[in-house]
Amino acid sequence: MTRMNILVIGGTRNLGHLLVHQLVTLGHRVTVFNRGLTRDELPDEVERLRGDRTKKNQLARAIDGKTFDIVVDNALYKKEEAEDIAALLKGRVGQYIFLSSGQVYLVREGAPRPFKEDDYEGRLMPAPKPNTFGYEEWLYGMDKRHVEDTLRKAWETNHFPYTSLRLPMVNSERDHFSRFYNYMLRLGDGSPILAPSTPNFPLRHIYGGDVIRAILLLIETGKGKGEVYNISQDETLSLEEFLGIAGDIMGVPAHLVRLKRDLLEANGFLPDCSPFSERWMSELDNTRSKADLGMTYTPTRDYLEQIISYFEENPPSVPRSYLRRRSELLLLEHSKPMA
Repeated sequence: MTRMNILVIGGTRNLGHLLVHQLVTLGHRVTVFNRGLTRDELPDEVERLRGDRTKKNQLARAIDGKTFDIVVDNALYKKEEAEDIAALLKGRVGQYIFLSSGQVYLVREGAPRPFKEDDYEGRLMPAPKPNTFGYEEWLYGMDKRHVEDTLRKAWETNHFPYTSLRLPMVNSERDHFSRFYNYMLRLGDGSPILAPSTPNFPLRHIYGGDVIRAILLLIETGKGKGEVYNISQDETLSLEEFLGIAGDIMGVPAHLVRLKRDLLEANGFLPDCSPFSERWMSELDNTRSKADLGMTYTPTRDYLEQIISYFEENPPSVPRSYLRRRSELLLLEHSKPMA
């Protein structure tokens, strides 16, 4: 592989951290731009640029006079930031890879599951009630759409060489939200896991390592400029099936009990008691990524074995939500499970 000059925006927490380490291992020259607030566990040879990407002048100052073969953006959430980065990198980047979200489909009305890239266009849902979890998730999806629309316009008008990767829920060893680890703790204590009765969408997540593989394929082949790809595991699983696989790996039974959603919400247990039970779980069709990029995906059991082994050897801090585990079980004692 030709040694490339690569900028990673973000890079110290989850996917960015994994990507930077892989790029360095492959011999690329890597620069990271971030605020420098998260403890850095990156190789010494990585160049660090500091600043707040939401402030155009700080980003402009950091990359002044620099050009890059590749830019991978892990931290782009707003239309204005997309306008800024497209303007700043015009004529200075060979390919710009943006990590988007499957939630661009979830704010669309009537899109059929699993979502295909061509399901993007359509009527958008109105905003939920402000200051709620649903509103924040809706806003996240809408903002990602605004970013994608801005990048597509830059491609059409100035041939800005962007590629958008739409991701569902990412399961990885470095998930700083501890979503899968929340389930691991509940499986490990042997008591039932509480989940809402609705919605009960099937899961089609993605392993963090497969996201890195997709980025590397784009870098290696130069494919995908001006294109959008869904990146998602092959299997479609119910939550019961997913937890059954995890429990089997851990050597414990998975016991899932469904209660009324409003009851769990009223007691403040959602989304933490079952993070994969929200309507904001996207289900993506990965056919285009396999046909165009040659992507292959790690089977769910295989990647769960890797994640579980990692957490067993390197247990994270106990999530704050698990400290209410006793209260969850007390609620179950006085509640009627749903059929």
